[in-house]
Amino acid sequence: EKQAEGNNSPECSEPGTMDLKFTSSRKYISISVPSKSQAMSPHIKSIDDVVVLGMNLSKFSKPTQFFICVSGVFMFYLIYGYLQELIFSVEGFKPFGWYLTLVQFGFYSIFGLIELQLIQDKRRRIPGKTYMIIAFLTVGTMGLSNTSLGYLNYPTQVIFKCCKLIPVMIGGVFIQGKRYNIVDVSAALCMSLGLIWFTLADSTVAPNFNLTGVILISLALCADAVIGNVQEKAMKLHNGSNSEMVLYSYSIGFVYILFGLTCTSGLSPAVTFCSKHPVQTYGYAFLFSLTGYFGISFVLALIKIFGALLAVTVTTGRKAMTIVLSFLFFAKPFTLQYVWSGLLVVLGIFLNVYSKNMDKIKLPSLLGLWKKSVEERKSRTLSQTV
Repeated sequence: EKQAEGNNSPECSEPGTMDLKFTSSRKYISISVPSKSQAMSPHIKSIDDVVVLGMNLSKFSKPTQFFICVSGVFMFYLIYGYLQELIFSVEGFKPFGWYLTLVQFGFYSIFGLIELQLIQDKRRRIPGKTYMIIAFLTVGTMGLSNTSLGYLNYPTQVIFKCCKLIPVMIGGVFIQGKRYNIVDVSAALCMSLGLIWFTLADSTVAPNFNLTGVILISLALCADAVIGNVQEKAMKLHNGSNSEMVLYSYSIGFVYILFGLTCTSGLSPAVTFCSKHPVQTYGYAFLFSLTGYFGISFVLALIKIFGALLAVTVTTGRKAMTIVLSFLFFAKPFTLQYVWSGLLVVLGIFLNVYSKNMDKIKLPSLLGLWKKSVEERKSRTLSQTV
């Protein structure tokens, strides 16, 4: 008590110190409250700020943030798609899709390492075993997707990528026993019919169509459907950062692909071919990887600021623009069947988004429209009678 009464130590007078006084006695309890910068780790401290390519978007107004994010998504991903198709248009490169994925993984690992060095918290939070699984799924997603371009037209590949909902729903039914409403089922049916129609059109008019490409891109879709859930769960459970996820998943994936290409003797022919065309292979691959890395940064920022609904709308518009530009910049046969099948897929995407946000998107029901028309007819008849 004497020490508490005569306590004139500087700790109590410093800012950030909180005193609690009890009315029943003359005791004082000093509780030190650390400052905000001391209480929060550097990783947690930056959660409120949205930083993309070193630019803090939190300082701008909402319309400006939206304009910057949408501009970044369209600009970088349109360049990404153009360069990806441009690389495979180089004569003789189509068999080396896995080597392109190896180079892409190498660049992504370097970009992730650079970004991780720029932030203060460099600790690895997610376990290594989890990263080994994520890396395997990432290899399947990007490797099979790149390889499928050796057998399919680029628009067909993009259309398949738009239909990730189908393997997600199938996995949900058989693995988790989920039940879906009529809107989800309708979305899957529209996407399936659109895919079948688009693929039939491609097989009719495209001279280089091969069923192997359809199998490869379908397997890539299945891996892509799984990897999103695994990444989200790992980042929420262990509070991992985006740069950490990129660095470890792509660097481990790089080792996987390097080992596979070495065992299958696919590394030497690819290195020989690319050494003869360094600008059209390594040069384009660097820009292709850089724009892809920047594009995903803007997509994540768009999700964080405006939510997944708006992000899906923007990325769907970007994919549609990519298909249009592919037909404009690269000579390929065209048929109106591409248009109708593409619109069916877009309708399926809209139904999927609507199903997940039915409380936010209010569409008039058929019964409501019918009642409204009946009431209007009655009022019109009454006014004529009067």
